[in-house]
Amino acid sequence: MKHGDITYPERGPLRRRTATAPAPSRPTVFRRRTAASLAAAAAVAALVSGCGIRTTSVPVDAGAAPSRVPCRLSASDAATPPPGGTTAKVYLVCASQLVTVERPVARGAGGDDPVAVARALLAEAQRTPSAGERRAGFTTAVPVGLRVERARGDDVAGAVRLSSQPEDLSAEALAQLVCTYAESEALVRDGSVVLGGPGNYPPRGYLCTSQTKARPGDLATTPDAVGLD
Repeated sequence: MKHGDITYPERGPLRRRTATAPAPSRPTVFRRRTAASLAAAAAVAALVSGCGIRTTSVPVDAGAAPSRVPCRLSASDAATPPPGGTTAKVYLVCASQLVTVERPVARGAGGDDPVAVARALLAEAQRTPSAGERRAGFTTAVPVGLRVERARGDDVAGAVRLSSQPEDLSAEALAQLVCTYAESEALVRDGSVVLGGPGNYPPRGYLCTSQTKARPGDLATTPDAVGLD
């Protein structure tokens, strides 16, 4: 294109420049992701709180679930001694613990004979809990087939021989027997209940403690087998 003596170059069509937004910086991206994460966490918390569950930031060991059984007999279910009889304390299992119930027995049942006393108390521990006891949550772990045998001549006084080795019984069954026998003066020697089984195994002393009643699996024994009387 000419204008006078000056020649101008041809100009092409004008191109419109499009502005390009700068890429977001890393802090901006981080803030956006953090905001999204917080929003998601808030939504989850709202759902949980709507279900009546209280959130916590750390794990909490609340222990065993509370028991709904009373482990206590009502007045109408309490044992009544027979005419001329009395009651004996027998330990049963309730809410994974040992709790006593009163069982009616004939007065003088067993007397001072350790074997007779042990047999009478074993029968009570084996007996199926009454309807009232079951309503209160009581059960028994003592097997029906267990028997009390006559002690050997070289056993200590008051020792009780069972038809099974004491260690072969379940923890609850053995703890039931030990704590039930511990209520009888005829079956306690130096604060412990001496139990043995068949064969030549010497009897061993067992202790009924508050820990045993709370956790039947934690049954304490004397350090060594009980020797000769």
